[in-house]
Amino acid sequence: MHIPDIIIAIDGYSSTGKSSFAKLIAREFGFRYLDSGALYRGVTLYAMEHGLIGADGAIDVKALGEALPYIDLDFVAGSNGSKTYMGSRCIEKEIRSLDVSQKVSPVSALPQVREYVDRKLRELGSRRRVVIDGRDIGVTVFPDAELKIFMTADPEVRAMRRMKEMQGKGEKVEFADVLANVKERDYIDSHRKVSPLAKADDAVVLDNSEMTLEDQMVWIRKLLAGKFGEN
Repeated sequence: MHIPDIIIAIDGYSSTGKSSFAKLIAREFGFRYLDSGALYRGVTLYAMEHGLIGADGAIDVKALGEALPYIDLDFVAGSNGSKTYMGSRCIEKEIRSLDVSQKVSPVSALPQVREYVDRKLRELGSRRRVVIDGRDIGVTVFPDAELKIFMTADPEVRAMRRMKEMQGKGEKVEFADVLANVKERDYIDSHRKVSPLAKADDAVVLDNSEMTLEDQMVWIRKLLAGKFGEN
């Protein structure tokens, strides 16, 4: 199926599998994949490693704001898909840890951090033919995206998926802790003052609570065929 050079914006709740879904779309249709969540996680990791988040969770907002122009985050394509880099260092594993997950929502709620990530995404997406996932891509970052998808799933389903993913990487986590983190992130993302999580008016909703990735790919193929007149 031939798809024109469009922007596909995928928004939705945490742990709905937005990244996995977006990566498959990119691979099948020859799009570049941009992971906005990885950029927020990268900023969070930087803040953690440079002592900008206290033991009590307090963020040194001034120092972080001053550091943002010097945080060099990018996506580097490889044989197994793109990975997130900070300078010359691959940080893909570190940014998926529970420690980063527990701190990323407060960091991502900061206006200057959102401005930094939005600017980076617009820069990377300027050549189009990209698929981007996040929380406010279709509303704030690329409001003119030709296709917008909003993903959701039951919190318990999302927590189980997240726990299995983390356990697969060797992390020891409890379901109750992961579920609490999922619900906390939902609340913070939906109630932040700047660019809260919201469904764009023209977004198509995808509830994948009971869907496999292949089910979702069947769904997107039908959606694209219908929208762009392809058979």
